[in-house]
Amino acid sequence: MSERAAPVAAGLLVTTAVLCAALAMGLRNSFGLFLAPMTEAHAWTASGFAFAIALQVLLNGVAQPLCGQVADRLGGRAVVMGGALLYALGILGMAMAESIGLFTFFAGIVMGVAVSAAGMPVIIASLTRLLPESQRGRAVGLGTAGSSFGQFLVVPVAGFGIAGMGWEWTLWLMAGAALLMIPLAIPMADRPAPKAASGPEQTAREALSLAFRTPSFWFLFFGFFVCGLHVSFLTVHLPGFVHSCGLPVAVGAGAIGLIGLFNIAGSLAAGELSQRWKRRELLVIIYAARGVLIAWLMWAPKTTETILVFAAIMGLLYLSTVPPTVALVARNFGTRWLATLFGLVFLGHQIGGFTGAFLGGLLLDMTGSYDLMWSINIAAAAFAALIHLPVKDPAPARPAVAPA
Repeated sequence: MSERAAPVAAGLLVTTAVLCAALAMGLRNSFGLFLAPMTEAHAWTASGFAFAIALQVLLNGVAQPLCGQVADRLGGRAVVMGGALLYALGILGMAMAESIGLFTFFAGIVMGVAVSAAGMPVIIASLTRLLPESQRGRAVGLGTAGSSFGQFLVVPVAGFGIAGMGWEWTLWLMAGAALLMIPLAIPMADRPAPKAASGPEQTAREALSLAFRTPSFWFLFFGFFVCGLHVSFLTVHLPGFVHSCGLPVAVGAGAIGLIGLFNIAGSLAAGELSQRWKRRELLVIIYAARGVLIAWLMWAPKTTETILVFAAIMGLLYLSTVPPTVALVARNFGTRWLATLFGLVFLGHQIGGFTGAFLGGLLLDMTGSYDLMWSINIAAAAFAALIHLPVKDPAPARPAVAPA
């Protein structure tokens, strides 16, 4: 899609991509609601259910570069459509599973691959390829914000469904909703970039080799690891931390809700700033601000007002790292193998997410408080801010002008 692409076509592409990302993230984030009713109905342990979902998160990270490789070769539309089918199959399998082993297969393995295929990295890579440079940052910000919008739209609906119809019928309806991603993916008809006239096309092996030899790639990888560590720790443990401070359970739930709500604004703002400002400096500020905010929370009185203020500000910083990170990967390595390379950076995010969730619980068991883990989060934020300083942030390549 060129700089002169019709606004209607570009608008349709962005709208359907945002809705697709919202649906994918909303369905995925609803699974925690099924822990209590499903474990009670099947006499499963909570740890068995939780392991299946944790396996999904980890496999999502491992499978993301592979799904990105397929998307770079066949286009994002085919991969997202395939992921939608896997989504429906995985959710149906969860509904019909009678044993924890079968449930783990569908919820952990099938859904882990499905989330990678129909998830935000593939959708964002398609938007980046299809849109001109001047629109990419805004589109990536919208795609990231759409994920949070889906969390607020789909998760409450799933909760009402469980309360009104039961968990089985709700899962069946969610499987049907997953199929809506197939028509939504139709405009994502990106194709690999045409072969350059000046020389042979870069292969995937060459792109990976170049990335692995480039320090900026590893700086982005380990920076995104810290992002995942922060995000998973807060998602899993913030309600427990709030409860340990003697505050009502509703305060913890409200804090998670505020993070998601303000993340919409933060993602949109980061998308705009990624088009108008240096992406490297933006990441440095985001990670440094996270560290300062967490330090403030540790020293401030643990009141309802303190927790909610923390949640709102953290929401602005939550996934605002995604647009500048995607832009830096694209500017350093091009868009030909963007889904593959960003998929690898996203793997760092998911490894960090696994670490944040697991380490938070481990240190709580060992020390009886979250103090040490909060300190680790502050140190990690400082590390991420510093490691982005040497990242190269080249100017966008100018299209060649044909001779008169």
